[in-house]
Amino acid sequence: MTKLFHDRNRSNEPTLPPDRPDALIGVVLASALDTAADANPARQRDREQAIVDLCQTAHFRPVGLTGPFILHLSVSGHQGLVFDVRSEEDQPLHAQLISLTPFGRLLKDYALMIDSFEAAMEEGNRSKVQAIDMGRRGIHDEAADLLMERLDGKIAMDRPTARRLFTLICLLTQRG
Repeated sequence: MTKLFHDRNRSNEPTLPPDRPDALIGVVLASALDTAADANPARQRDREQAIVDLCQTAHFRPVGLTGPFILHLSVSGHQGLVFDVRSEEDQPLHAQLISLTPFGRLLKDYALMIDSFEAAMEEGNRSKVQAIDMGRRGIHDEAADLLMERLDGKIAMDRPTARRLFTLICLLTQRG
């Protein structure tokens, strides 16, 4: 389980207003699957950076609720993604389950892109890195749009928030 919270006392990070109703102040990740992210330092950094970015800039608001929020994100079995939204005090407010099935192709393609990207970085092939990165961003954008569509009317978010959440979803669903 990964648990990271925004530290409002760090001077080198943007500080969120404490009363922002759509802020994420913490993200907790849990998965029944063995994640490759736990063993891979680069993927650990990706996970931690996505969480820090979410805690600094996310626009995340479950319909009918006012934040700030702590999000517990988990994979339930092989088919479900659970958004367990909690209060600042970590008290449950709302849980939303969505199927991972519509994300299947995007998750596979994204994982292949990340593996290819890492290999190209090791080779030092700059043009290949740039081409793969463009493809990765395209998949990321498509997945973010799908996530927003699947949560429409349930949890409102902007595209950058959906992109970062997709990064975490990828890491949660990867097998070692």
